[in-house]
Amino acid sequence: MNELLELLKDVRDDVDFENCETLIDDGILASFDILQIISSINETFDIEIPATSIIPKNFNSVKAMYSMIERLRED
Repeated sequence: MNELLELLKDVRDDVDFENCETLIDDGILASFDILQIISSINETFDIEIPATSIIPKNFNSVKAMYSMIERLRED
């Protein structure tokens, strides 16, 4: 999870990713941020996030993103 936190801080160092659970719902992350995060996750974790997984609930918090990564690694 630390690797994911570092990746997220590289995208937006002004966001409290460790505590925020409404990154999408509250509009904290813009669509460009999400695209950067998806690209970085794909590269860093050697996975491919399918379009069907690009939904708010998977990006609202670092925990949600990490859970999505773990699910995709299992597939």
